[in-house]
Amino acid sequence: MGEPRRVAIVGAGPSGIFAAQSLLGHPGIAVDLYDRLPTPYGLLRYGVAPDHTSIKGVGEALARVFESPDVRFLGLVEFGKDVTRKELLGAYDAVIYAAGAAEDAEMAVPGENLPGSDSARSFVAWYSGHPDATPFRLTGVRSVVTVGVGNVAVDVSRILCKTASELTPTDMPDPVLNELRGHVARDVWIVGRRGPQHASFTTPELRELLTLPHVQPVVHDALDEIDLTTLERRPRANVEAMKIAAERSVPDASLRLHLLFWHRPIEVEGRHRVAGITLERTALDDEGHLIGTGEERTIQCELVLRAIGYRGRALDGVPFDEVRGIIPNTVGRVTDARGRVQRREYAVGWIKRGPTGVIGTNKSDAAETVAALVADLADQPPHVLEPVEKMLRRKGLRPTWYEDWMRIDAAEAALGGRYGRARTKIASWSDLLDIARGRGPARRPTSRDL
Repeated sequence: MGEPRRVAIVGAGPSGIFAAQSLLGHPGIAVDLYDRLPTPYGLLRYGVAPDHTSIKGVGEALARVFESPDVRFLGLVEFGKDVTRKELLGAYDAVIYAAGAAEDAEMAVPGENLPGSDSARSFVAWYSGHPDATPFRLTGVRSVVTVGVGNVAVDVSRILCKTASELTPTDMPDPVLNELRGHVARDVWIVGRRGPQHASFTTPELRELLTLPHVQPVVHDALDEIDLTTLERRPRANVEAMKIAAERSVPDASLRLHLLFWHRPIEVEGRHRVAGITLERTALDDEGHLIGTGEERTIQCELVLRAIGYRGRALDGVPFDEVRGIIPNTVGRVTDARGRVQRREYAVGWIKRGPTGVIGTNKSDAAETVAALVADLADQPPHVLEPVEKMLRRKGLRPTWYEDWMRIDAAEAALGGRYGRARTKIASWSDLLDIARGRGPARRPTSRDL
């Protein structure tokens, strides 16, 4: 057998790793997964709520991908900055973009940029220990409004509703837990533009939130007016869960959880920082379009989090659809503005299809793209490529490898052990780099490295 065909994957999150896993089913292909962080797993590490350990179990299955001698992880390599599109295409038979959806949708209302108004993504990054996260200060926050009715809104609301003692066993960084210990909010709001039947919560996560032992649910909508027989299974189960919650009484509640539908934000109030949010009641017109009714209400709050969706960010030199926020593609094959296929370039995950589905959705999505890639490779003779190692040396790059990540992993487990936890996230860039690079003499490269 000759030299393997080489494939680069830009992004080592779930979609990228699922693509690598799918490629391993085809002999004669070697895969390099690039990421700007020294840690793999992307959204699985920095987007899944730390108290949802069962979902994080997916990471154990994905980790097995890196056990293959045909897969390498190259951390601390940023596409567009450290390596270019042209350079990767010059060193690989094919390139897969698995960059996710890196930008937040905005509410586009006055006051949105006041201190105390932020994206739910930023809040999730903070409590998940992302090294780029800006710390949140919750002192003086008595009321929080989250705009959006998906699982991200459920996650951030659950974290805000839980006590620090309930979160202590998780892998949250200690500075985050310390901040949450001083958190004394009494009201947490989830606000949606449409009705309860239109919310995109998954029912188990919604039920968990609505049954927290010390939290009083308050549903501000007339659920009995919704005809359950017209709903599909999940929205029907969601409405049923809300009905049960609306009848629940928690006499010793320390916090109120409000669900408010049929309202949209029109202004974030405050002079120097958030003091409230003004909402307009909404309705559907005769054609089913959402309209404002002119009826307004203001909720006093000190923190506003928007959880209204994500969009992809353009990658340097790669075709991009600004309207849809994705790399244009046909079954994973990248296309330009005129629909012409860009040979040897592919996309997977949210940057391919938009921010839809759950982590597991990326597996079938990756399989579709990989099927197209493998078919194309079979029709193409091997290209004359620059050796990857030569390209890295020419650029002066010192990537971190999977073995370096394993050092970080071990350090987090050891740190967690000091607190009686399974692990505690290390969130500092300097600490992550010190551990990844190793102390003392530099690690001698292994055969997998070179």
